[in-house]
Amino acid sequence: MGLALAEARAALSTEDVPIGAVVVGPDGGVLGLGRNRREELGDPTAHAEVVAIREAAAALRSRAASDGWRLSDCTLVVTLEPCAMCAGAIVLARIPRVVFGAWDEKAGAAGSVFDVLRERRLNHWVEVYAGVREDECAQLLRTFFAGHRTQS
Repeated sequence: MGLALAEARAALSTEDVPIGAVVVGPDGGVLGLGRNRREELGDPTAHAEVVAIREAAAALRSRAASDGWRLSDCTLVVTLEPCAMCAGAIVLARIPRVVFGAWDEKAGAAGSVFDVLRERRLNHWVEVYAGVREDECAQLLRTFFAGHRTQS
C-alpha cells in the first residue's frame, strides 16, 4: 500500500484525483504501477487500476513463459475501492485478489455501491481485502477535494 500511496501523491502534480495502484506478482515483485492520469492524458479510462493493469500485462508479455494478459497469480493494491469500470477490468484480467484502502460510498464496485468483484454470475471472482491504511488513503482524498472546493 505504501507504493500505491506514493503513486497517488504523484497524481497531485497533474491535478488528477490522488489514487494509486500497484500490481504485485506471485513472487512479490512489482509488475505494474499506476496513478490516475485522466487530467494529464485527457483519457477518461486512465484510472490508476487500468494504468497498473496495462503495465503489468505488458511486463508479463515480455516474459517467455507467460500467457500474456492474464494476471491470474497477481494482487492489485489500490488506495480507493475500484469503480465499476475498474472492477470490470480486474475481472477481465483474472486478478484473484484486490487490496484497497478507502471505501468509495458514491461509486465503489467492491462492496459499497456495487459488488462487481464478487458477482457470482460472472466468470471470475475476486477476493477483496478492504480498509488497508484506510485513514491515510481517505485523508489524501479529503484534502484534495477540500482544496478544490475552496478554489471554486
